[in-house]
Amino acid sequence: MEIGKLVKQNDGYKAFIPDKFPPDKGLVFSQRLFIKHSNAERLLGKLDGITLLLPDVDFFLLMYIRKDAASSSQIEGTQATMIDAIEAEAKTSKSLPKDVDDILHYIKALNYGLKRLVEFPMSLRFIRELHEELMNEARTTHFSDPGNFRKSQNWIGGTSPTNASYVPPPPLEMQKALDDFEKFLHSKDELLPLLKAGLIHAQFETIHPFLDGNGRTGRLLLTFYLWQKKLLEKPVLFLSSYFKKHQELYCAKLDGYHNGKVEEWLEFLLDGVIEIAERAIAVAQAITVLRQEDMEKIQALSKSASESAVIVLRKLFALPIVNVNTVKEWTGFTRQGAQRVINRFVDLGILEQKDKNEKYGRSFIYRRYVDIFTE
Repeated sequence: MEIGKLVKQNDGYKAFIPDKFPPDKGLVFSQRLFIKHSNAERLLGKLDGITLLLPDVDFFLLMYIRKDAASSSQIEGTQATMIDAIEAEAKTSKSLPKDVDDILHYIKALNYGLKRLVEFPMSLRFIRELHEELMNEARTTHFSDPGNFRKSQNWIGGTSPTNASYVPPPPLEMQKALDDFEKFLHSKDELLPLLKAGLIHAQFETIHPFLDGNGRTGRLLLTFYLWQKKLLEKPVLFLSSYFKKHQELYCAKLDGYHNGKVEEWLEFLLDGVIEIAERAIAVAQAITVLRQEDMEKIQALSKSASESAVIVLRKLFALPIVNVNTVKEWTGFTRQGAQRVINRFVDLGILEQKDKNEKYGRSFIYRRYVDIFTE
């Protein structure tokens, strides 16, 4: 299924020029792909049902946003982790890696997009706004021109377009491809939603319209499209951890897409939806069990102690790394009172000191909860 061709440019290198998209003759897929789509959609329905039963589904969502932000940033070379991002939010450490900022910018862009889409459609304007949130004042190796489509040639791999592994369309051809892309976003076609989401991501990466941040922006679009199409009440399906786990294959499948292997890319994507949905279902179930176990521990305390403990436990599901100042803020207790709450949680096996060698400025982690997301 040809979607474009390499065309020699005046400077001697070859750039990929996309054909009209979608092609006039339509998109034809095998029955096997439709069967896989049906299985993926069934699991999404199951995931939707289970997550809506969680007492604090927004906290579940917040952890997945951090996980996706870390995975998506790591694909681009970031070394910081989800735990680094939580510590940055909690302000419990002064020795975090500098590139944790990549993850925090991704979280900011994702949250911005979720709010913006309530009142504004997915469009080229929305994509530019998203890119600005992602890249403005962010750490970059070269100028990213936040919020603006590129006006010059870019490339992937190599030191120049002549030895690059992939050269996207030049600016003029890029703009034509973006016009087709926007129409595709809005078209009322008969494509199944997961297939269309996969095509949106791959076609966006093919066009590569920004100087930097294309991969992260494209992965955000996947999440936003599925949520906007209401496949899920809450946007709890994030595929970046799957792409990170199979990073070489992910890049190879996207390269294959440029070369017309469209169905192979979509099959890879559906495998990811199935894997991530099954994992998210297991995570939701594990959180339910953990919450019940820890709530029972708290209820065995005295009435006054259990009241403050319930407040702290609930907030730990949103921010599972804390220090005395955090608990002071949550409870209104004195420093001494907040430390007593922490000690109680340590005794109950809910919290543990994050760095056992630290004597001052100690932080504490809800280890069993964090491990559910990081296994």
